Amino acid sequence: MEISILLSQELLISTALVVLVPLYYLCLRASCRPNNQPVLPTNWPILHMFPSFVSNLHNLHDYFTLVFAGSGHSFRAHGPPVSGMRFFITCDPANVRHIFTTNYANFPKGTRFADIFNILDGSLFTIDGEPWRRRRAKVKGLLASPRLVASMVACCCRKVENDLLPLFTHMSNTNTPFDMQHMMSRFMFDLAATPLFGVDPGLLSSEMPPMDVAVALDTVMEVGCFRHMMPSSCWKLMRWLNIGPEKKLNVAHTLLRRFIKEMMERRKIKTWQVNNDEEEQGVDIVSFFLDDPYYANDDLFCAITIGYMLAARDTVGIALTWIFYNLAQNPNIVSIIRNKLSPIASHKVVAGVGTMVIFEPDETRSLSYLRAALYETLRLYPPAPTELKTVVADDTMPSGHEVHAGDAIFISLHSMGRMEGIRGKDCLDYNPDRWLSKDGNGLRYVPSHKFLAFNSGPRMCLGKEIAVMQMMTVVASTLWNFDVHLVKGQSIEPKASCILEMKNGLMVKLKKREV
Repeated sequence: MEISILLSQELLISTALVVLVPLYYLCLRASCRPNNQPVLPTNWPILHMFPSFVSNLHNLHDYFTLVFAGSGHSFRAHGPPVSGMRFFITCDPANVRHIFTTNYANFPKGTRFADIFNILDGSLFTIDGEPWRRRRAKVKGLLASPRLVASMVACCCRKVENDLLPLFTHMSNTNTPFDMQHMMSRFMFDLAATPLFGVDPGLLSSEMPPMDVAVALDTVMEVGCFRHMMPSSCWKLMRWLNIGPEKKLNVAHTLLRRFIKEMMERRKIKTWQVNNDEEEQGVDIVSFFLDDPYYANDDLFCAITIGYMLAARDTVGIALTWIFYNLAQNPNIVSIIRNKLSPIASHKVVAGVGTMVIFEPDETRSLSYLRAALYETLRLYPPAPTELKTVVADDTMPSGHEVHAGDAIFISLHSMGRMEGIRGKDCLDYNPDRWLSKDGNGLRYVPSHKFLAFNSGPRMCLGKEIAVMQMMTVVASTLWNFDVHLVKGQSIEPKASCILEMKNGLMVKLKKREV
């Protein structure tokens, strides 16, 4: 009986939203301010600011940037009273430092975030408190393993040399346009899974197998975005009925679990094939968890594995796509990067015409300008454009805004990099020089609360240097060997997702350089 009443209430709320939101959207369009420059989202009766967010969901990051520019770097927002949607939205660095460092314990991920990403339940991605500290310590120790780091470096170089550059050569020779985002997704899927399982899935192999599993990871982030913006009663009802995005997520979860099972079987076979003679058995991340009985639970193991795949594939793969987008439009910056690479390339022995030059991490680590070009892309196009936190106890932000227990806090990384008051009048320009020290030989210090691409405070990204190593290896090796040209006439806009994926991909053509 109670369940029936609860479902009836949720159905009533969902039905009301379906009926009223389009009506309010029309009202919003009719009452929009001149030049589409909102100071704050319209606060309608009953539904409050919810219609404004829904009507701008297709371009929410730019919408937030407009609101911040007109009203300061922070504002409060509310949804319908029954929805529990109470938000504080900010890109103010002082607030960010307060949330991520100064009063960190008062702003955990929280149960709302854990519910939204329940597919990752129990992973480092969703937990807080003491369980998070123990899990983070284990991962930190894991990533400090010299054998594992060496294995990941070797895997990256091998993948670039044996798969990525030959594929780029073929595209160049045939003058074939292709989707760089699609290619980076395949590349990073393999690069994430190989150190994890010790087995290469081969998505970037010459056979180009179906990308069902990679698409399933995209679905997790797309449905996560949907859940962020909907009252929990709405998407939980859809989950119970197994309809809409929730049905899509259920299918994706099944695919991911099947993939993990298949990879574990392939890992076993490979382990049996490697005898303890002269060939040294490779190291993989899964081994570190299998040795701990705490991770024997299948659901927890799958959640941790999916969380790692999302962190390792999405952030770097999306960043690489935006990096090539920026560099293709800035040939002067590409020339500077090539000038920095030239002394390294001159010491390499190249056998045969058309042979590719590969730049390894030890060779590019000290190239400040290349790293600055990567950071500049991450400033303008952070792969994870928002962060979600929960308020435990009432507090007052440095900006003067009050937040209350149970409020959700959205931090807009995307807007932070585009605020004139934070980054200066040239904040929308792509300019790696802003990251360089006065002598140009090193990087200028920028505190993490002003540059959140790798998080800040106790949750600072543990894999930062590995991610930078992968990006620098791919970008250096690609730029030295090829010119990258954007295909004209394409529309570049973000997909509605928790990651800053391009909705229509990034179509490019490559031309082999004659060095």
